[in-house]
Amino acid sequence: MRPRGLPPLLVVLLSCWASVSAQTEATPAVTTEGLNSTEATLATFGPFPSTRPPGTPRAPGSSSGPRPTPVTDVAALCVCDLSPAQCDVNCCCDPDCSSVDFSVFSACSVPVVTGDSQFCSQKAVIYSLNFTANPPQRVFKLVEQISPSIFCIHITNYKPALSFINPEVPDENNFDTLMKTSDGFTLNAESDISFTTKLDIPTTAKYKYGVPLQTSDSFLRFPSSLTSSLCTDNNPAAFLVNQAVRCTRKINLEQCEEIEALSMAFYSSPEILRAPDSRTKVPITVQSVLIQSLNKTLTRREDTDVLQPALVNAGHFHLCMNVVLEVKYSLTYTDRGEVTKADLSFLLGTVSSVVVPLQQKFEIHFLQENTKPVPLSGNPGYVVGLPLAAGFQPHKGSGIIQTTNRYRQFTILHSTAEQDCLALEGVRTPVLFGYTMQSGCKLRLTGALPCRLVAQKVKNLLWGQGFPDYVAPFGNSQAQDVLDWVPIHFITQSFNRKHSVLQDSCQLPGALVIEVKWTKYGSLLNPQAKIVNVTANLISSSFPEASSGNERTILISTAVTFVDVSAPAEAGFRAPPAINARLPFNFFFPFV
Repeated sequence: MRPRGLPPLLVVLLSCWASVSAQTEATPAVTTEGLNSTEATLATFGPFPSTRPPGTPRAPGSSSGPRPTPVTDVAALCVCDLSPAQCDVNCCCDPDCSSVDFSVFSACSVPVVTGDSQFCSQKAVIYSLNFTANPPQRVFKLVEQISPSIFCIHITNYKPALSFINPEVPDENNFDTLMKTSDGFTLNAESDISFTTKLDIPTTAKYKYGVPLQTSDSFLRFPSSLTSSLCTDNNPAAFLVNQAVRCTRKINLEQCEEIEALSMAFYSSPEILRAPDSRTKVPITVQSVLIQSLNKTLTRREDTDVLQPALVNAGHFHLCMNVVLEVKYSLTYTDRGEVTKADLSFLLGTVSSVVVPLQQKFEIHFLQENTKPVPLSGNPGYVVGLPLAAGFQPHKGSGIIQTTNRYRQFTILHSTAEQDCLALEGVRTPVLFGYTMQSGCKLRLTGALPCRLVAQKVKNLLWGQGFPDYVAPFGNSQAQDVLDWVPIHFITQSFNRKHSVLQDSCQLPGALVIEVKWTKYGSLLNPQAKIVNVTANLISSSFPEASSGNERTILISTAVTFVDVSAPAEAGFRAPPAINARLPFNFFFPFV
């Protein structure tokens, strides 16, 4: 029934207006919680309050049904908190940050944290900084936000849709019932795995580059200097990041026995997890302990027992013995990203009141399991007598390919007492830096051998197998730095003899001349040898073909020369400062 005198269309419009006004009428009040004595405030987010006239009835059923329960507590959510037990810069929601940290913040990197955007009403947290306070404070506001979209979840009338239904596990009591209600009952491999305990499932987690190394209680601490030269103990050691730092520690010599950072146990007691969140722990083993006296002499201890700092009175002075001066970690890892071994070396010393504050040194290095270090020919410049580092580039844009044996990367023909070229195939000698070398052999030519076959055989003897295309400029050059490597320039020269014009001749390569130009690079006090140019010149000559029954012997030779192309060293001096002084305009008054 509708009131008399009102058309049906007007009744429908009034009903829709009442329903919409009932939904937009109640905008929840928002409370704001401030940290560090920040007063709570009130805020309102969403559409304007409802303009429903007084006395307009609410739409039936608009407030029925439960509200959706938020899955995530936005007040406890912090998406920018990336470092455990350490304050992240400009992360206002980080619980590890204090008022001292807020003083160096510029702004909040994540100012607003919201919940599920599909709900018509959702919680939101707003973070800001109050720089007017002393010290600066963090402002925390928990508000109720209304979604402007008309396609949102307002009433939850089907509770099972908010969570996954737990399947009923068959047992001896409900097995017959499940058999009747289903077409059949089978157990597959997936269900078997779901019933097993998590302890039986092997972990697939692994350390990645830059990830902090986890320990049984937190992470492996690697002290370092951050904003100043003072040591900060909360810096985590990162996987595959080799570091060597020095920092200063202010100590009270009379309390040296109570400072943990001066004791060996502070660095050797943690146990590193083999992989992230793994139950396998890798203990840290002390490999060596060196003792440094006051006159800087070093003594190696036979045992590796953990020593504690001890305060000793020496007349009017106080000495603290067994203080940690240097710490060196050596961690062994696998190609699967797991830590298998952790070694530790200490340098202990005696500290007096003269050397306070104390300077400490910390190092950490990572070594891959079952790998051998590649020998270098110098660091950085070449060392006389070591082999040249060389390789070839398979295609443009790729790195330099090298053999693992550096003595087989750049080789020449090897000389023997027999001087038989055919017996020397595959026998090579390495090119050593700074050594001028010459080798050769003899080749017997008969009329039964075709000239083309002999020429190809001689080329193989001179070049060898896999003659390189590039030579490293320094002894420690990396293979991925292709632009730094020196390309080998190949030159071919041919000479015709006078008698070759009158009779048939055979063009054969007779010599390979390699010229290596190098220069002195760097400081005058410690110059480094650097290769700047390499030339390989293949010289061919024409020989008359041997007639049947006759033999002819030719000489095949290889020569390597090193040429110093260093420019005369000139000592450089800093330019004198230019004096740009201007006198006042009335300096010579009244004379001028």
